[in-house]
Amino acid sequence: MTTSSPSTKQRWAGGLSIVSGCVLLVVGILEFLQGVSAIAADNVFVVGTNYIYKFNLTTWGWIHLIIGLIVAATGIAVFFGKTFARVLAIVLLSLSVIANFLWIPYYPWWSITLIALSIVGIWALAAWSPETDEI
Repeated sequence: MTTSSPSTKQRWAGGLSIVSGCVLLVVGILEFLQGVSAIAADNVFVVGTNYIYKFNLTTWGWIHLIIGLIVAATGIAVFFGKTFARVLAIVLLSLSVIANFLWIPYYPWWSITLIALSIVGIWALAAWSPETDEI
């Protein structure tokens, strides 16, 4: 009796699918919490006067809150293997990178952390090949 073991590529693909779902959930939750903190006008944020993309703190809070909720929901869809979730996740993580880049003057290290996590998520989703996964 022979048993077939998954190839290295298939193991990586399966692992990347879980990593990408986890990264999406983490980024979504962190974006959500960042939005809640900004809406509450927390004293953590630095509000400068000379910033070209200036919105008030509450507007930025709502932007991050909405992105966070949608990214987290997409992370759950990735866990369940929904076909639309990969493309949507890459688009949403790209929007997260842009939003956090524009948010850098308010909270630089947090923004850079979320940009890095989003890029890891984009890489994991782009490298994942679901047709090689074994069920």
